[in-house]
Amino acid sequence: MNETINLIQNRRSIRSYEDKLISEENKNLIINSAMRSPTAGNMMLYSIVEIEDQEIKDKLVKSCDNQPFIAKAPLVLLFLADYQRWMDYFTVCDIDSFCESEKLTQRAPQEGDMLLACCDALIAAQTAVVAAESLGIGSCYIGDIMENYEFHKDLFNLPKYTFPIILLCFGYPKDKILNKALTPRFAQKYIHFKNAYKSLNNIDFEEMYKTRKLKHYIGNATNFGQHMYLKKFVADFTIEMTRSVRKAIQEWSS
Repeated sequence: MNETINLIQNRRSIRSYEDKLISEENKNLIINSAMRSPTAGNMMLYSIVEIEDQEIKDKLVKSCDNQPFIAKAPLVLLFLADYQRWMDYFTVCDIDSFCESEKLTQRAPQEGDMLLACCDALIAAQTAVVAAESLGIGSCYIGDIMENYEFHKDLFNLPKYTFPIILLCFGYPKDKILNKALTPRFAQKYIHFKNAYKSLNNIDFEEMYKTRKLKHYIGNATNFGQHMYLKKFVADFTIEMTRSVRKAIQEWSS
């Protein structure tokens, strides 16, 4: 197994860090690696905000579902879907006059543009994760940054055509964490299909989830599906994320 595959196969989310700073050299390696990621039309429809201010980190602990390790992470990067930079550049390039002379109907970024920018940002984020792993630096994704859209918009002074799609915490993992077993994934046959999507049946699900059964389920749940429905699908944070993302899409496409 080559070194890159080994890193990917053994990667885990790290939420507890050594009291050790990440050097500027390593920060730049992580960020520059992210910027070499595949990107739609080489447009680089994302921006990366490094969060150094401890007060902002402390606020993110609360706004991202009370996760204290965010405040302790040596490096926190916010990945934004960003079409604002191109819209600003179009203005500099006098697109108004150009469209008029060419009899073109002007358009603003819409839902498809937002999703494309989100893809660019997430690809860059994952490349940053792999680069960090190669340097012995662990990471953890914070999808909860998509909640509380209005608060995060004000906190980071975000213009209209940007969206905070993911937050990443980085740090050197504590040794005891590395000794823990990796979180298992589903068998490949339930995720990887050829030529067309495959719906799973009751037997498939029984086999797929047989290692996920718990001794105790949330509330009145009697199986893992009911447990996850309560824990994730109808949880308060999921409802807030839905509201928040809907608000962002409405503002983006208005």
